[in-house]
Order: sequence, then C-alpha cells, then structure tokens
Amino acid sequence: MKNMESPMIFIVCSALLLLCTSTAYAQTAKSPPISPTPTPSPAPAPAPEYVNLTDLLTVAGPFQTFLTYLQSTKVLDTFQNQANNTEEGVTIFVPTNSAFSSLKKPSLSNLTQDQLKSLLLFHGLPHFYSLADFKNLTQLSPVPTFAGGQYTLNFTDVSGVAKISSGWSNTKVSSSVHSTDPVAIYQVDKVLLPEAIFGTDIPPTPAPAPSPDIAPAADTPSGTTSGGKASTTSSPSNSSYKMISWGIWSQLVLALSGVLVLFL
Repeated sequence: MKNMESPMIFIVCSALLLLCTSTAYAQTAKSPPISPTPTPSPAPAPAPEYVNLTDLLTVAGPFQTFLTYLQSTKVLDTFQNQANNTEEGVTIFVPTNSAFSSLKKPSLSNLTQDQLKSLLLFHGLPHFYSLADFKNLTQLSPVPTFAGGQYTLNFTDVSGVAKISSGWSNTKVSSSVHSTDPVAIYQVDKVLLPEAIFGTDIPPTPAPAPSPDIAPAADTPSGTTSGGKASTTSSPSNSSYKMISWGIWSQLVLALSGVLVLFL
C-alpha cells in the first residue's frame, strides 16, 4: 500500500507544479509592453503684457484734450483693441493740449460727430513703428491711417527727425512717449487736419515776419568825437572855407576904401 501511495504523491505534485508554471507563463505573456516616457513639449511663449492706453496718456504728458476726444468718440476702444488683440500693433500721434488750444481756423466745433471720429482715427496707424522705421515710411508715403480711404499721411526724414504732413498740418515727432511693441505713442505739436474733411483749399502758410532794417551807421561828424563830445580841432574843409570867406571880405573892404579915397 505504501508502495502505491508514493507514485500517486509524485504524480499529484508534478501536476501541481506544471499547473503553476503554466499560469505564471500566461501572466507574463499577457503583461503589456512598457511604453517609452514621452518628451515634454516646450512651454508656450508668454503673452505680451496688456497695455492700457488711458493710463499711458494720463500719466505721460499734457494729452488730456486728445484723450477726452478719444473717449467721447469711442476711438480709444479701436486703438486699444488693435494694441492688445492683434499682431500688428498700433502707432498713435498725440497732439498736446496747447496744440488744440492754438487751433483757431479751422475749428473742430463745426465738425459732425462722424467727421470728428475720422479726424481722431487719422492720428493712428494700424501697425507698430519704432523711430528707426520712419525712414522706411518716407519711401512708403502716403501711408494709410485708421480712417481709411483718402485719409493718408506723408512722412519725410530730415537728418533723423520724422516730419509729418497731412496737407493742412505740417509738424514733426517732437518726442517718444512710449515705444515698446506693440504700442508706439509719439508727441506732435499740431493737430493733424485731413484734406478729406477740410478740403484742398489750404490757406497759405504765413510768411515769417521780416527782420527790422538796420540803418547803416551815419558818418561821425567831424566836429564830434566818438564819445559825443565836441572836438576842439576843426576839420580841414571847414578851415579852408573860413580862409576863402575872409579873403573875399578883405578884398571888398579894400575896394570900398579905394572908392572913398577917390571921392574925397
């Protein structure tokens, strides 16, 4: 009996060992392959900083009149959207308060709301231009503005100074208020007046006031010195005149004396 139990135990153990080996092999075969570690993608470029045009114009200089016009006509929203929501950027020419106060003719008070809005749009270009870019604008003139159509500006570069002509206005970029992409703001000393509103009958530029004529210095009289005091020495011409006069009188006296002697 004992001899039969030994083979049975051996057979059962072998079967169990074979079953365990098959199960382990099946689990090893079914395990998924290890995927490679993905390469991290580069971080996106940081978005440009938001530019608040109201803050810039309020702090930067005497531009309150221009800012008030921009706000009342909603042109500020157009410039603001161009600055922060496009890749082109914006360039704005900002007249000072004194530029508006010195504007007598033509007057902006006679403009319609649409004309005033076009005039303000006329002060902006739908692209960012640094000071170095104005040399290229000279070749591209006339340059279109936000007002579109016939509202164009002409640029010239004179010894590094950017000059602007709108037909009615001739001015220059007097200073850079802000020039960091995507916003460029430049100060101008005159309001840019478009021909599309005010016509081509441009009054002539007043001629500069003539310089006062300086009369040539009169010859110094011979009887006075440069200090204004009378000279004690007579000039040669006066001496000759006196000698001739005394000679004539002496001859007349002698002639009268001879006549009296004859009659006496």
